[in-house]
Amino acid sequence: MFRISKEFDFGMSKVLVTGGSGFVGSHVILQLLAAGHLVRTTVRSLDREAEVRATLERAGGDTYRLGFAAADLERDSGWAEAAADCDFVHHVASPFPIRQPKDEQELIRPAVEGTLRVLRAARAAGVKRVVLTSSFAAIGYGHGERSAAFTEADWTDVNGPAVQPYMKSKTLAERAAWDFIASEGGGMELSVVNPVGIFGPALGRDLSTSIEVVRRMMAGELPGTPDLWFSVVDVRDVASLQVLAMTDPAAAGERFLAVAGEPMSLHQMALVLHDHFGAKVPRQLPNWLVRLLGLVNPLAREAVPRLGIRGRASNAKALALGWTPRSNEEAIAATARSLKDLKLV
Repeated sequence: MFRISKEFDFGMSKVLVTGGSGFVGSHVILQLLAAGHLVRTTVRSLDREAEVRATLERAGGDTYRLGFAAADLERDSGWAEAAADCDFVHHVASPFPIRQPKDEQELIRPAVEGTLRVLRAARAAGVKRVVLTSSFAAIGYGHGERSAAFTEADWTDVNGPAVQPYMKSKTLAERAAWDFIASEGGGMELSVVNPVGIFGPALGRDLSTSIEVVRRMMAGELPGTPDLWFSVVDVRDVASLQVLAMTDPAAAGERFLAVAGEPMSLHQMALVLHDHFGAKVPRQLPNWLVRLLGLVNPLAREAVPRLGIRGRASNAKALALGWTPRSNEEAIAATARSLKDLKLV
């Protein structure tokens, strides 16, 4: 059951956030708590409750209105209890490894089946709206280079070139969610947020893949940077868009790309870190060398199909909802600052 303080505004909502120990999930929880909502979050084991609560409190969160439920994306048990009494659900949890698995089903199965488990539990609990944290990975891959910016009307071609298991998992999970709402949703609403590369303040020592890239740059562990480009968004702005997608009536049945501006190369990110923190700038690796390294190095091999591809994305739809993101530079600098505060670099 939710715990209710004497000061609680009963006009606020009861909200479930899946994956509360994760990078995005923790920031979504912080913003929901700051707005006065009652929040419950899922963790795979309740042994993590004290750790997650302490992390959020160090970040300034008042966790009195935060509860926990044990649930795993790959198991049915726990989801009915997690969703009980909730008005809204943010489904954030999804596997995102640094290296792609040999068997793509290691990512696809928990992403798709886990999403459906959450949606079924939400429908059974009478939830009004589910906000799904999808990804640009479900929008902008499998098409090669193109000059036009990607929009919410686009979908990743899972059979296209350079589409890796993670991209497939996010695409198939989001498509499964829309199909479920259309055929079995029973009037429940769905909104989807599709972030690009997520940076910004890390709250704990469990680092997301994007934050690990910055950590390696700050630590001087990258001998060189290939010609890879990423669109950028601050995790705090992803969380604010998630809350907008939950509360704005116009967001029902819509997707929203979360992107701050034009794409950045790894070299440009390194220059930001140098300007703000004096970090060493790795040398730029020529494409021929990356292709050669790809013959023996799995990470270089994954990079080869994406060399030079920028994949611009439009944030016009999110801006029209009232969203105001931070700049690329601010997001990258905030990432590094948090790593220094956590003594990880």
